[in-house]
Amino acid sequence: MSTRGHCILSHGFESGPDATKVTALADVAQRLGWSHERPDYTDLDAKREVSEVGDVHARVARLLALAQDAATRGPVVLAGSSLGAYISGLVSLQVPTLGLFLMAPPVRMGEAPRLEAARVPTSIIHGWNDELIPAAEVVAWSYARSARLLLVDDSHRLSNHVEASAEAFASLLSAL
Repeated sequence: MSTRGHCILSHGFESGPDATKVTALADVAQRLGWSHERPDYTDLDAKREVSEVGDVHARVARLLALAQDAATRGPVVLAGSSLGAYISGLVSLQVPTLGLFLMAPPVRMGEAPRLEAARVPTSIIHGWNDELIPAAEVVAWSYARSARLLLVDDSHRLSNHVEASAEAFASLLSAL
């Protein structure tokens, strides 16, 4: 059975490929006829000697290699949560990307460059009460790119909005 394309779903820092949100997104992709994968970055997140959020450059390199390979077979959608959203944005600049789905994206992160991403259909879900990334920064970033933005009454983990995240992802995939 052929698929509509391939989704690469990147978990957040100190999370994992079986995390609740990326699992919910994988279920949506499957249901809508997209192939998908959930890379494991836990080995890189453990490298505290590189930075307080592990080895971000190695995370980008790992996702880039997967996305380049997937792009040779068809359309690619990149999705991620927090640090996974950040690296998805960066990789979208280097690989043909059909769409982006970003959950709690860090638009700036310490000494790292500000979040940049390809100008493709982008959907974002973010918590009004995010304790790490101010909602106002995400609103401004989203506004500058005319991205679809869903702000919810939740914290950084978006744990009360897993279903809303899945529905927003389904909406993006259906529109592509």
